[in-house]
Amino acid sequence: MPVRALLGAAAAVLLLAAPASADARGMADAHETVTVDPTARVAPDGTVTLTGTYRCTGGTGPVFVSSSLRQDPDEVRYGVNGTRAICDGVERRWTNTGRPATATTFHSGPAHVEATLMELTTDSGLPLPRFHAHRGQAVTLTEG
Repeated sequence: MPVRALLGAAAAVLLLAAPASADARGMADAHETVTVDPTARVAPDGTVTLTGTYRCTGGTGPVFVSSSLRQDPDEVRYGVNGTRAICDGVERRWTNTGRPATATTFHSGPAHVEATLMELTTDSGLPLPRFHAHRGQAVTLTEG
């Protein structure tokens, strides 16, 4: 197997395994959650606004709610910025707003959002992610 194909396969396995292994480390803790509201907005200039709630405890490093959006037939997920999270056990709202850097435009209709509550830890000396919660959600994009 060529080295490039092997590296690509290894990267895909790591990306797909990250949420599963994070679940095994306690991500399913009822005190650490992230939700996605079922309706999202797309402005006439292509700016997308995604919203939801989160709750986390015990964050020692910077924690963020990151989000991405995918709309068929495009299988690519586009990042929609991030929000700094406060991990004090209180349920809080998050709002991420952004516009893809590519020529992709979103339109009214069904879409899919992924939201992740992630902490950057430096336990190993490098800033590595620690996943607190993850949620995939079908949403409806509305113009406005």
